[in-house]
Amino acid sequence: MMSGRIRPIETREVTLQAPTIDETREQARGEVPEGWDLTDAAATMPKASTMITLNAKMARRDGVQEIEADDIASLRAKVPEGWQLLNVREV
Repeated sequence: MMSGRIRPIETREVTLQAPTIDETREQARGEVPEGWDLTDAAATMPKASTMITLNAKMARRDGVQEIEADDIASLRAKVPEGWQLLNVREV
């Protein structure tokens, strides 16, 4: 018997602007919903502008569930569309 942990795959991206990098980072942290993590934040300063533009990416990290099957192939087949298999163990 095999057991696996799965979670939904969902990402979001936001573009923020502020006068300083610290302010854009604070804005980005405020945009991240509970159960999500900020995964990437790339800052740029467009020409002829005093504003910082931050492209922030976040990914869902909650919703973890356990699934079971007789073998690894059956376990993988049980992973729903839009979910990912995080780990597998033999029970």
